[in-house]
Amino acid sequence: MDKAAHPYAVWWLAFFSFIESSFFPIPPHPLLGLMCLAEPNKAIRFAIIATVASVFGGLFGYAIGYALYEAVGVPLLTAIGLIDSVPAAQCTFNEYGVYAVTIAAATPVPFKLLTITAGALQMDLVPFILASLAGRALIFVTVGTLFQLFGAPIKRIIDQYLGTVTTVFMLLVLGGFFAITQLGGDGNEAGEANGCETAPEMPVT
Repeated sequence: MDKAAHPYAVWWLAFFSFIESSFFPIPPHPLLGLMCLAEPNKAIRFAIIATVASVFGGLFGYAIGYALYEAVGVPLLTAIGLIDSVPAAQCTFNEYGVYAVTIAAATPVPFKLLTITAGALQMDLVPFILASLAGRALIFVTVGTLFQLFGAPIKRIIDQYLGTVTTVFMLLVLGGFFAITQLGGDGNEAGEANGCETAPEMPVT
């Protein structure tokens, strides 16, 4: 809590929000939550900073996928254990289009997987930015607003049930990784069910 109230905490929040959208495996939500708890009157400001930094990080992930997918994107996704989920991400884009980005941005699904995949599939940039902004704002600004309005009561609850809250959050994160892994289903049969037979191929760059 002391570190969360430190003047440099805002910069750390922006930094982790940026890198999480492109290559870092740990989401910035715990840091955002602690900062909102430490200073509830600044919660919405913190949420906006996290949102903007995350969208810029998403653009960095998009650039990796667009220009350096084979050279950087594949090794990166392999290193963080998401390379096997790329076909599922392609299927998700094929079925939901721009909404796939919004869904990933607003849920525990690994956002970096969708940002790199969006770049590799050369998704239109403006819809990508708008979808990223909508999804990230939905989750971050909602958290910031709740803390700004109900900071003290929420702090008391979390102080009392911190272990439970942490466990639930980690289960959500792990569930997001599991969900995106399973979206592709089993082989060609699942691919046909999700329209994957028409999914665009990743370009070689």
